[in-house]
Amino acid sequence: MDAKTCLQKLQFVGVLAFATVDEFGNPQIRNISAIHYEPETMYFFTAKGKAFCKELLTDGRVQVLGYTKYKEMIRLSARAKPVKEDEQEHWINTIFDEQPYLYNVYPGDTRKLAGIVFQITDAEIEYFNLGVKPIFRESYTIGNGRISFRGYEITESCIGCGRCLKSCPQRCIESGNPYCIQQEHCLHCGNCYEVCPANAIEKRG
Repeated sequence: MDAKTCLQKLQFVGVLAFATVDEFGNPQIRNISAIHYEPETMYFFTAKGKAFCKELLTDGRVQVLGYTKYKEMIRLSARAKPVKEDEQEHWINTIFDEQPYLYNVYPGDTRKLAGIVFQITDAEIEYFNLGVKPIFRESYTIGNGRISFRGYEITESCIGCGRCLKSCPQRCIESGNPYCIQQEHCLHCGNCYEVCPANAIEKRG
């Protein structure tokens, strides 16, 4: 798996959930299908009058979520920014040609007056597959995106009792000195953290 493949999978999903935060700090989410993909860039269309557009222009932070029929969750975290003014028409036309239903929503030149295209060029992509055993997760980046480390790790305070391994649903903890969590198979459930008698397990990030 890699970032390019994750973007391709999101394209196959088609309709994605886009999450932002409004001016009052309330989470907002909506489904978007007016999207065009390049190898390391995502372009999407919305109307200038929508709250979604205001939130993007004010803050820019967005999370994009897709879920495949194979139980794969793909989450993209980024800051979206408007495409340059002299490139807006090109990307609007590109998106509309790929999604013809949009011509019925914004007929004629109304799309140029009402619409705006944003782009995502720097992002963290999280891939999480619940359809395999053990589960598999990994993070990637596009552009200048940065990976956020999550989950748990076992420190040198480990006493080797094995309670963490016994409590792990995915059995993704290896015995050793100290014991070690296989991060790519970890659910982030926190069972190991809860049962460790030596407080040797720490949250990452």
